[in-house]
Formats: sequence, structure tokens, C-alpha cells
Amino acid sequence: MSSPDPAGRPSTLLGPVLAALAGAGSAPVVLIDGPSGAGKSTLADRLVADWPGEPKPVLVRLDDIYPGWQGLAAGIDHLTRHVLAPRAGGLPAAWQRYDWANTRAAEWHPVDPARPLIVEGCGALAAAHRPFSEIRIWLAADDGIRKRRALARDGDVFRSHWDEWQDEWEAYLGRDDPERAATIRLSGTTENHPPRSA
Repeated sequence: MSSPDPAGRPSTLLGPVLAALAGAGSAPVVLIDGPSGAGKSTLADRLVADWPGEPKPVLVRLDDIYPGWQGLAAGIDHLTRHVLAPRAGGLPAAWQRYDWANTRAAEWHPVDPARPLIVEGCGALAAAHRPFSEIRIWLAADDGIRKRRALARDGDVFRSHWDEWQDEWEAYLGRDDPERAATIRLSGTTENHPPRSA
């Protein structure tokens, strides 16, 4: 569920994030959340490419973890139990890829706790994830634009599941109020909101 460059302004979007990284320690956890089609994947890719210093961060995409179109809550739980909580405790951490083509769990991917971590995807700012993160980004986008982006990207596969996924998304919003937890709020379709502290 990758999306096109958010409003064509990656450098503008990255500015507040790079500024926040200056005081976030050597191996911070950065969470990027927002609705489908907002530009989370592209923002994460640009952040990896422009990351200041070494080592470069590990990038985990929740799209690779959800166990199907009704798997938002399960993906959140998986990330908490297998990646964020053990990593914070100095224990081995890893995530298991979901094979969408064959609708089954696939291989595991280790997460090096010595490297910074970026998690992007719907559900990244879940309440369970917040204690394990230093920077929490909410990337918003106009509903019409983000739907066009998402359907152009995934075509009929996503079109047939759009309402199903929206139901999952709305339930998550009502349960976790993720935007409120953001330390940085950005817009993929309009000028950026100024960063604010959580």
C-alpha cells in the first residue's frame, strides 16, 4: 500500500522530522501514521534516504504485517509484542511477514535494537506503541485525494476492500485517537501544520 510522493513536497515534510531527530538519541523509534493514501510510505522512504548519520534506520511497514484486510488490530498487537516491547527491553525482536498472495504467515525478519527504527502504516500510533517511541508523526490527506491515490496504486484489489478497510480504520480512530498522540502533524495535500508536542 505504498503511495505517491505526498503533495510533491518531501523536503518540506521532512524538515520538522529531521529537526526532531536532533534531540531524539542515537537509536530512536519513529512512528508514521495516517489514513491510506496519505503518503506514509513515501515519507518513510525519504526519511531513510535522508537520515542524518549512521547507522541508517530499520524500516518496518505495517502493510507487511497485517494478516489480511481485517487485520489492523492484529497487526498492532504483533508489532507491540514482537518488535517494540522486546526491543525496548533489550531482547531479540522480529516481525513476521504476511504473504498476501497466499493468505498465510511467511518468514520472520529480525530487528537490530542498535539501529534506529521507523514504523510506518495505519495503526503505527496505537496507544500500545506510544511508550516505545520518541517521535510520532501523523500524516493527513484530503479524503478524495487519498482515495484516488490508493486506488490508482492498488487498483481493483483495494477497490473491492476499501469499505472493509475503512471500517477497520474508523474503529481504530475511535479506540486509540492516534492523531492526538502525534508529536508532529503534517499534511500530504496542504501546507504543513506546525509541529506540536504531545
